[in-house]
Amino acid sequence: MNLGLAGYVGRRLGQAVLVLWAAFTVTFVILYLLPSDPVSIMLAGGQGGEQAAVDPAQAAALRAEYGLDDPLPVQYVHALWRTLHLDLGNSIQNGAPVSTSIADALPQTALLAASAFVVALVLGVGIAFLSTWTRWGWVRTLLLALPPLGVSLPTFWVGLLLIQVFSFRIPVFPALGNRGVSSLVLPAVTLAIPVSASIAQVLARGLRTALAEPYVETARAKGASRARVHLRHAFRNATIPALTIGGVVVGNLLAGAVVVETVFSRVGIGRLTVTAVNGQDIPLVQGLVLLAATVFVVTNLVVDLLYPVLDPRIRVIGAARASKRRDRSADRVVVGAGA
Repeated sequence: MNLGLAGYVGRRLGQAVLVLWAAFTVTFVILYLLPSDPVSIMLAGGQGGEQAAVDPAQAAALRAEYGLDDPLPVQYVHALWRTLHLDLGNSIQNGAPVSTSIADALPQTALLAASAFVVALVLGVGIAFLSTWTRWGWVRTLLLALPPLGVSLPTFWVGLLLIQVFSFRIPVFPALGNRGVSSLVLPAVTLAIPVSASIAQVLARGLRTALAEPYVETARAKGASRARVHLRHAFRNATIPALTIGGVVVGNLLAGAVVVETVFSRVGIGRLTVTAVNGQDIPLVQGLVLLAATVFVVTNLVVDLLYPVLDPRIRVIGAARASKRRDRSADRVVVGAGA
C-alpha cells in the first residue's frame, strides 16, 4: 500500500471513529434531556409513567442502580467508558444485557435487510439497464418514471396495500409474523421498493453519462456489440457514482425496517427500537443507535475503499498528492537548512 492510499484509508478511519463518537454523544444528550423519566415509565408498566403512582423509594433505588442519580457529565463519562470496553449496559425495562437483546433481534432484521437488498438490486439494475438499452421512447419514459414514484410512496402504505392484496384478497403470503420464507416475501418487497428506486435513479443517470463518453464511441467504432458496450464499458464506470449512495441505501434499509417490522408485526431490530423509544430505555436506545451508526460507517468505509479498485485514477491522484506533499516538505527542509 503506497503512502497516498495509506493516508486515504487513515483519514477515512479517523472520520469513522468521529462519526461513532458523535452518534453516541448526541443520542446521550437527547435522551437525558427528555422531560419524561425512564424509571417511572418502567415502574408504571410502560404506560403513563408520569401520571401513575410510583413508589419513591423503589424509584430512587432503581435510579441509583442504573446511575441515573449521578450528575449528567459523570453519567456520560461512565457510559462512554463502558462503551469503549464493549459494555453497553443493561436494559432499564427488563434488566437484560443490551448486547444480548440486540443479538437476539438482529438475525431476523439482517435476513429481512439482505433479502430486501437483493430484490432492490435486481429491480434497480434492471430498470436502469433497460431504460438505457431500449430503443422505444415510450418504454424508456415509463421506466424512468418508476424510480421517482417508488421514492415518493410511503413505506407503511405500500406494506398495507400488499397485505390487502396478497394476504386478504389473494391469500398467497401470510400477513403477519416471522413464519418461514413465505412471511419474508411481502416485507422484503415493501422494504426494497424505495431502495431500488434510489439505485435505479443514480445508475440510469450514470449509464447515460457513460454511454456518451468518447471511449464508448471508440468501442462502437471497433465493432463492439451493444451488450459488450453496456456491460463491459459503460456499466463499470456507471457503478462508481452509484456507489456514492451506499450509505443512503443502508440508511433506507435500517429506517425502513422499523416501519416494515411494525406493519408486518415481525420480531427484530425495528420492533425493539420502537419498544425502547416508547419506554425511554436509554441504554438500549444508545446501543441501537450505535449499531445503526456502525453499520452506516462500515458501509461507507467499504465504499470509499472500493473507489480506488474500480477507478485506478483515484490511486494515481492519491499518489500524486502524496508526492507533492513530500516535495513541499523537502523544499521546506532545504530552505530551513539554507537559512
